[in-house]
Amino acid sequence: MSNKFNWAVLGCGNIANDFARDRIKMGGNVYSVANRTYEKAVDFAKKYGIEKVYENIDDIFADDNVDIVYIATPHNKHIEYILKALENDKHVLCEKAITLNSDELCSAVELANSKNLILAEAMTIYNMPLYIELEKIISSGKLGNFRLAQVNFGSFKEYDMTNRFFNMDLAGGALLDIGVYALSCVRMFMTEYPDDIKSQVKFAVTGADEQSNIILRNSKEEFASVTLSLHAKQPKRATICYDNGYIEIFEYPRADTATITYTEDNHTETIKAGDISNALCYEIENMENAVASGENTMRLGYTVDVMNIMTTLRKDWNMKYPEERVK
Repeated sequence: MSNKFNWAVLGCGNIANDFARDRIKMGGNVYSVANRTYEKAVDFAKKYGIEKVYENIDDIFADDNVDIVYIATPHNKHIEYILKALENDKHVLCEKAITLNSDELCSAVELANSKNLILAEAMTIYNMPLYIELEKIISSGKLGNFRLAQVNFGSFKEYDMTNRFFNMDLAGGALLDIGVYALSCVRMFMTEYPDDIKSQVKFAVTGADEQSNIILRNSKEEFASVTLSLHAKQPKRATICYDNGYIEIFEYPRADTATITYTEDNHTETIKAGDISNALCYEIENMENAVASGENTMRLGYTVDVMNIMTTLRKDWNMKYPEERVK
């Protein structure tokens, strides 16, 4: 890994620490960091050998030496920082969910395209080598046509309504926090956008979505079901079904192994590619390759589709965040 591009990290939470650690593991470095709390940014810089810390977050966008801004703040601040970065000619890799709704994302995509900048969501599923390998197998036709998918994601969070998971002021709820993974996994395998969307939802006392069942169908009669919860642990399991077999993936957000069962004789095949521990390394490498080539290969179209699904769901639920930008 060269240091051809200067990365600036915005936010100093757990995922930002993972990013900085993996960037260094690849032989690169992080050029600069900013955070709402300056002292936390200083500590972060010391920990990872970062040379520049901004006292004001906006200084990150004015720094001509910054090539790519990695945004790892709470969801509700994403669109503000994405637009500022793009307006100042920075490429952007933003943690999921990339925005609060599809209107926000549309405005960001339009701005990025107008400036020939790379905008991407930091979605591990789109970057793990396992999924690239599975795509090759599917494209070969040996599994036949896609029929349906079942994808689960459940976490157990204590009923602390002040934390970000249930806090509407921080865009809390299962959908944007964990549902984005499940829906991204589904979108990888469905061959068309699912425009028939049905759901059931249970709300926490704050108004955040705590638990939901989601059913998707597209014009090819491909189906998918997604079950989410913030108060019931589930295995992160995806079952992807085709005419001639089905794929099972455990821990699918950062998976490196899948099992294919062929239904004719029930024999199994294990597919292994990549390494779970390098999940963010793949994101970083693919983002840098996209910036270098000028071609956005970061599955932004899938990101747009998933955001459209989540926006449709929340409209059906009459669930809106206080800071939301909606046309």
